[in-house]
Amino acid sequence: QYATEEAIAAGITELIFVTGRTKRSIEDHYDNTPELERELQSRNKLKELEQVREVLPPGVTCIALRQAVPLGLGHAVLCAKSVIGNEAFAVMLADDLIANIGGDGCMTQMTKVYDREACSLVAVEQVPRDETDRYGIVSVSGEPGPLARVDAIIEKPSPAEAPSDLGVVGRYILAPEIFDALENTKPGAGGEIQLTDAIATLVREGGVKAYRFEGKRYDCGSKLGYLEATVELARQHPELGNDFRAFLADLQKADC
Repeated sequence: QYATEEAIAAGITELIFVTGRTKRSIEDHYDNTPELERELQSRNKLKELEQVREVLPPGVTCIALRQAVPLGLGHAVLCAKSVIGNEAFAVMLADDLIANIGGDGCMTQMTKVYDREACSLVAVEQVPRDETDRYGIVSVSGEPGPLARVDAIIEKPSPAEAPSDLGVVGRYILAPEIFDALENTKPGAGGEIQLTDAIATLVREGGVKAYRFEGKRYDCGSKLGYLEATVELARQHPELGNDFRAFLADLQKADC
């Protein structure tokens, strides 16, 4: 839901979810619930009714596709080729939750850069050198700043082999040429079709830039990152934030 809201804020109105056979709850989450809406309306619970309707706002369409075999992120993106066609598109990995800090969300930032640069973009941030084997790592050239040309991208290199400490995180804007690259990409790390390997093909053609976004990323694919995101977003919640911060303060006092 957070990724959906980030996408919609960036002006994206067509959402494609590539799911596995055990992830039906994602499709159900975005489905219409007329019986629930009628119940809330009859009970005059207008605030809750508005929340239900805001899950997928008017004018936004949602398509669910099934990845029959878990062959990697690259294969998941390739599953959407027939729907996307010959257009640029964004890829958002929802387990990377990126909170904006007093400004635009990460995808809004990237769409603004794409409108200006008209090339494929990967979001990057500095990662601990001893964790490079968890990320696609890029080497870049150009003037210091948030945007740089990607010279090379390597999937999960060891710290000794990593060309830098700039790790690719779960936000991309990709040209449609990525589909041809994916169709010609052989299984890589983990025996999967890696999106990073296909992006490397676009890099060799000089068409990829790295963008250092503004915002705080939480790795919700890890237990600690999930807890950090839960606590931080609870602290900022418009209804519960004050009470939750007071609760945390009481906990801290008790620990002391």
